[in-house]
Amino acid sequence: MKSYGGKTCGSRKARILGLSGCVAFACVIVAALASSGPEVSEDGDLLAERAEVIAQSCAACHGTGGRLDTAIPSLAGQPAAVLSAQLLAFKRDQMPGATVMPRLARGYSDEELEAVANYFASLTPDADE
Repeated sequence: MKSYGGKTCGSRKARILGLSGCVAFACVIVAALASSGPEVSEDGDLLAERAEVIAQSCAACHGTGGRLDTAIPSLAGQPAAVLSAQLLAFKRDQMPGATVMPRLARGYSDEELEAVANYFASLTPDADE
């Protein structure tokens, strides 16, 4: 495992791509998702569907389905209010020491970030459940 700024990055994808490769990969996906599809803030069903698509880009760092067992936090099953508050804090540059998350979070509306938080909160932390 490699250590980046005091954090260990142990996912297989991170070891293959390296940290800069993971960041570049995530940025490409986020940019593509942010520029595609209809505006959905008025329609809850479309927003929930878009949140699931947006959440797929999180897998590069947070694991498939938001489940990861490394220094990068797992997102599945976390309280929606906590995830939403953290995503909004990233978006507003209120999280000192954050790496790529502020840049990623700024690409989404507050409603989209809340929907992503709700999506991850709805998942079980253990993929076997």
